[in-house]
Amino acid sequence: MGKTLFDKVWDAHVVDTIPNGPQVLYIDKHLIHEVTSPQAFNELEARGIPIARPDQIVATADHNTPTINQHLPVEDPLSRNQLEQLSKNCKKHGITLYDLGHEYNGIVHVIAPELGITQPGMTMVCGDSHTSTHGAFGSIAFGIGTSQVAQVFASQSLLLKKPKSLRVSVNGTLSPGVLPKDVILYIISQIGTNAGTGYFCEYAGNVFQEMSMEGRMTVCNMSIEMGARGGMIAPDQTTFDYIEGKKFAPQGDAFAKAVSHWETLPTDADATFDKEYHFDAADVAPMLTYGTNPGMGIKITDHIPEKGDMTFEKALEYMNFKGGSQLLDTTINYVFIGSCTNSRIEDFRIAASYIKGKQKAPNVNAWLVPGSQQVAKQLQEEGLVTVFENAGFTLREPGCSACLAMNDDKIPSGEYCVSTSNRNFEGRQGRGGRTHLVSPAMAAAAAIHGHFVDIRGEA
Repeated sequence: MGKTLFDKVWDAHVVDTIPNGPQVLYIDKHLIHEVTSPQAFNELEARGIPIARPDQIVATADHNTPTINQHLPVEDPLSRNQLEQLSKNCKKHGITLYDLGHEYNGIVHVIAPELGITQPGMTMVCGDSHTSTHGAFGSIAFGIGTSQVAQVFASQSLLLKKPKSLRVSVNGTLSPGVLPKDVILYIISQIGTNAGTGYFCEYAGNVFQEMSMEGRMTVCNMSIEMGARGGMIAPDQTTFDYIEGKKFAPQGDAFAKAVSHWETLPTDADATFDKEYHFDAADVAPMLTYGTNPGMGIKITDHIPEKGDMTFEKALEYMNFKGGSQLLDTTINYVFIGSCTNSRIEDFRIAASYIKGKQKAPNVNAWLVPGSQQVAKQLQEEGLVTVFENAGFTLREPGCSACLAMNDDKIPSGEYCVSTSNRNFEGRQGRGGRTHLVSPAMAAAAAIHGHFVDIRGEA
């Protein structure tokens, strides 16, 4: 019987197997940031255990970082302390750190792909749930807790039970105005936030094959929102073209040799999965969420369901909506384009193409936060900064920003925020803040109009 992409990568990294138990999995790359690493460093220090492979660790500052005046000392004492601890720990252990102000600084799940650190066939972990982003390259990538961060520090391995396999296939032709973010929001709205629990998901079908790497990263990023341990897309020529020439990618003959191996990774034709879902691309439309988890999503022209369970009722109460109502034309006051889901150059190009020559609505606070210093540089070089500023948008400095309100970028209580991030939980973007998850195009349109619109035919 053939092997899946997941099987091939997983099996190649098994160090040992405990009879009738978990396996020891070798980890190729360990990504860290300032929030989930300090406790792990302290644990190893207390036990006198050295870092096993500091050369396989890459660190960046992103979660607690301010997105205004990054050249000045960080004002928040907690954030300042975490950033200082990250710097001290990395220096002490010889770990590469892209700190604030570094040309490679940015959101951990943005910088690793753009630098060529993320490559097909790897195992990658980070103390952050959205590590699943890197699966877009055909790698096994997943988030880990602080105790597991310490485990990887100490051994460059993890003790894990192998997840089951899930495949989600989408075939056909997407309608104009439908983006990768809409595809994954649609999938989650159909199968729910627990469908992937216990599984590692592979996305298959021509819709994913035709996506850019940025689009694939958006899809894999949100695998965790349907409960999956992670998501993967088979590497192909699109993948190889994206990686080639990146700073830490293989060069010359080494790249050709790597591609020869990467080409063997896609799922074999006779491989089987433990569970499968199939969708028609024609059924996907511009999406937005109405509730307090990513599964509460509807097409822009649909109505909120009439009834639901207690979670549904509680979500509507928090969002101040009624069952059966439509969100088209609903007034919003904040727009956030950023996060590890949608803060790459392609996302801003899409937004700029809609915004160019227009003005944002006077009632809207529009925040644009690039995912890295490199993206910020591209925005300048391509003239997109001028497009956004002429339209009244505020361009901030790289960081996680309003995705999770660990910094100063918070949505006020009771306000509605149209966000390109990945989670719309209660208080996620600020205590009492209400979040709608959308694509960059939908966010741009809402900022211009001051309310939700159907972008099909709007651009």
